[in-house]
Amino acid sequence: MRDVSINLRASQRQRALIDEAADALGKTRSDFMLETACREAESVLLDRRYFGLDEARFRDFLAALDAPPADTPTLRRLLSDRAPWEP
Repeated sequence: MRDVSINLRASQRQRALIDEAADALGKTRSDFMLETACREAESVLLDRRYFGLDEARFRDFLAALDAPPADTPTLRRLLSDRAPWEP
């Protein structure tokens, strides 16, 4: 359910372009704009989770992932607890 309003100002050219694209997909202007904006927003947020490493640091990162976890009481408790979906 849509319960908030988002107001935008656009040029005539921008509105015409958006309307043409929405029409090509059989969508309303609002649906097209919301879907496109949300898709782009998700992309921006996912890009923030990307990180790049040089070759040496990447090898160190892989080694850390491949190393066995430290044996701690907290980890033992976590691994011995039953999952919520298990009977």
